[in-house]
Amino acid sequence: MSLSLLMSNASLRAASFIVTIYGDVVEPRGGAIWIGNLIETCAEVGISETLVRTAVSRLMAAGQLAGEREGRRSYYRLTAAAQTDFAAAARLLFGPPEQPLWRFVYLGGTAFETDARALEQAGYSRLGSRLSIGSRPLPQLSGGAVVFNAEVAGGGSGLKELAAEYWDLSNYAEAYREFLQRFGAFSEALARGEKLGPIEHLAARLVLVHQYRMIVLHDPRLPAVALPGDWPQAEVRRLFADLYIRLSRKADDFIAHRFLTADGPLPAQTGATRHRIDELLAIM
Repeated sequence: MSLSLLMSNASLRAASFIVTIYGDVVEPRGGAIWIGNLIETCAEVGISETLVRTAVSRLMAAGQLAGEREGRRSYYRLTAAAQTDFAAAARLLFGPPEQPLWRFVYLGGTAFETDARALEQAGYSRLGSRLSIGSRPLPQLSGGAVVFNAEVAGGGSGLKELAAEYWDLSNYAEAYREFLQRFGAFSEALARGEKLGPIEHLAARLVLVHQYRMIVLHDPRLPAVALPGDWPQAEVRRLFADLYIRLSRKADDFIAHRFLTADGPLPAQTGATRHRIDELLAIM
């Protein structure tokens, strides 16, 4: 029953959810996991085997997964490039808060439209056709970009007005509040004693990570002084940390019993998984 609270009105794309599985389960443990584990786990959230196999093929074509065979079984591992991307995302999801740095980016050259779109995807806002502003780490840009690191002068009393004018913060606030409603209800159901099976603990944790990742990776992550006073991000982060920790023991036990690499089962814990838990405990 509790898991159904998370899945109501949820729309999970196979490729994106498989990325979450690799980020949460595989990246901190290493190895190439059996496709049967992907199929079994995705079935818990309503993603069919056909969709899993199609998504895996697309992720291979995109250079994120590499395949190998042992006997009749197919295993898939993260490519080196994907490992770098996943490690950066993990620092964002599980690590301490970033220290934002305001940047103005002037886009020179003929590829400025492509660079402008990359900046928008990274949470920057356009001030003009070639000028953008933001506070998140920069994406990869062409050689024609000029970056100015900026300091706030005069106390920053106008930062809230600046943010309200150039970022549609209401969309992000709504996403955070929907997260609080959905996962807050799930947390209350667990507190009432509703039980989950081992695979349901893992599936629930994956849905938790997936939904949190979808919000955080798109959030422009502006400095707190530029955000409304009732900004819900900190409350969402605490709820995420609490639920992740509560679900992890049985989820990790299930991983150790069921997830297979070509060399044997994945471990329940590693130094990297324990570090994640320690970082989340610090948030709480």
